[in-house]
Amino acid sequence: MEKTILHKADTRGHADHGWLQSFHTFSFANYHNPERMHFGALRVLNDDTVSAGMGFGTHPHENMEIISIPLEGDLEHQDSMGNKTVIRNGDIQILSAGTGIRHSEYNKNTDEPVKFLQIWIIPNKRDTEPRYDQITLDPKERHNKLQQVLSPNPQDAGVWIEQDAWFHLGTFDKGTTTDYQFKKQGNGLYVFVLKGTITVNNQELNSRDGFGIWNTDTVSIQANSQAEFLLMEVPMAF
Repeated sequence: MEKTILHKADTRGHADHGWLQSFHTFSFANYHNPERMHFGALRVLNDDTVSAGMGFGTHPHENMEIISIPLEGDLEHQDSMGNKTVIRNGDIQILSAGTGIRHSEYNKNTDEPVKFLQIWIIPNKRDTEPRYDQITLDPKERHNKLQQVLSPNPQDAGVWIEQDAWFHLGTFDKGTTTDYQFKKQGNGLYVFVLKGTITVNNQELNSRDGFGIWNTDTVSIQANSQAEFLLMEVPMAF
């Protein structure tokens, strides 16, 4: 039987650090909700806005797949592997922490905020060699269709991670419909709306709403307005 869980935008945890406004779909840092620890292997979904010239100082991670998707502005990344790069809207970044890595993230601009999604996926392999990658996506490839941006296969489209997970982005005109087919049996799908209104299997979702669905074979999606959304297929058991 199909199972679902709805997380409305205004029910998320919120942290106001002055320079950082962060909305947490799942428990993170000082926000702890025992009913919102994860959705399968999806452990963290943070919707962050960093003030001009501010950022996260150098800090460690290990045994976590960390994905950053910039929405506005320029985010500067530095890490202990020697990478120093900037990611912008249209890019996707993967930091596969493995045995351990240290990194920092700063808003490169002094006159505008940077907005990005920070997503953590629990890996299916521990203590792997740390790895960093980023790619620039073609936004035309998600206009009224689903653009794969992440998978478990280095040969596939998008970045790859140490987990049987697949991410897709969509930018749909009003009235556009599509069906999502699961890539692996036993996985679930978490839908996060970036802009607009969509209906997923009869559930209407608005901007920044999240919706998890599992124990089903197909997911139908309809855009009720101009809409942008992220689909995250992840294992429910891990």
